[in-house]
Amino acid sequence: MNYNRILITGGAGFIGSHLTDYLLEKGYTVRILDNLHPQIHLNSEPPKYLNPKAELIVGDVTKRSDWQRALVNINAVVHLAAAVGVGQSMYQIERYVRDNCLGTALFLDILANEKHSIKKMLVASSMTAYGEGMYACPKCKLKQQPGIRDVNNLKQNIWEPLCHKCKTQLKPIPTPETTPLTSPSVYSITKKAQEELFLAIGKAYQIPSVALRLFNAFGTRQSLSNPYCGVAAIFLSRVKNNQPPLLNEDGLQTRDFVHVRDIARAITLCLENEQANYEVFNVGSGIPVPIVELARVCLTLYNSSIQPEITGKFRSFDIRHCFADISKLKRLGWQPAISFAQGMQEIYEWSKTEVAVDLVQKAMQELNNRQLQG
Repeated sequence: MNYNRILITGGAGFIGSHLTDYLLEKGYTVRILDNLHPQIHLNSEPPKYLNPKAELIVGDVTKRSDWQRALVNINAVVHLAAAVGVGQSMYQIERYVRDNCLGTALFLDILANEKHSIKKMLVASSMTAYGEGMYACPKCKLKQQPGIRDVNNLKQNIWEPLCHKCKTQLKPIPTPETTPLTSPSVYSITKKAQEELFLAIGKAYQIPSVALRLFNAFGTRQSLSNPYCGVAAIFLSRVKNNQPPLLNEDGLQTRDFVHVRDIARAITLCLENEQANYEVFNVGSGIPVPIVELARVCLTLYNSSIQPEITGKFRSFDIRHCFADISKLKRLGWQPAISFAQGMQEIYEWSKTEVAVDLVQKAMQELNNRQLQG
């Protein structure tokens, strides 16, 4: 089936704008619904990179009337609009639940109760919904998902999850889509809710739906002044401001970095491929990168002599390791094309002329004030 008129919520943002460009290149008609939130867009103005070939509706997914006017003559929706940030979600609870859950519910309620032309819908979920990823015990040989780490262990600088049977330090292994969602933060709970709502309503009303669990997106256009966004942008902002990247725990926790243009290709593939209907897909690189390595790359790119600051602090709701098993999406014909090194070089070149307001200390103080950081 041909879905040629696409609505992208959050389409003026980091991932949405790249997806907009990619779909326009492929001949799609694209409409954007975005509230231009000041945490992402300085002065709440449309970003200079926004493709003029796309129609922009400035509106909010938490308003039914904005959904209604954005959905006119649209036959597929990619729902990216969301409040994003694990730490911030733990004290802006109402905002995160409203933006992410209510925003999603309003759209689905329109599908259930009003006339529409929607033939397919995709939602951006998150790897944070897993909580900790999958691990294997080198002693017991048991594969397991350890759950949230024991705070008492964290206070003793025991960072790695331990085997539930023999207490041996576990080794991370790729996390498949069949892994239970343990969702340790408000943000991750809302992403879990979004994908389950999409799939449940999609199946009930026979509207093909797809949930994509995005791992750590990185690339150009990620805000350098938002201390709650991707860690690559946060570290680059710190280095650009001659400040050391701040690393919790021992810095050896890992993240799976996937380039934003690879994400755009994955979303488009799932839009176009009927085999993706009613399925959930990991979108990652499948390669774990230690956070301290990311910090070193950022410092090297800026030719900085500053050293990363390993704080030993921790947040009880943070995960230690989770990297994607991407075999399911590969079977549809997708694989990541842009390496971590290539992507970081590209971000560095872009970042040199971008405004980077370092608000990391302010964000950390918000957590400290609420005793959310050990």
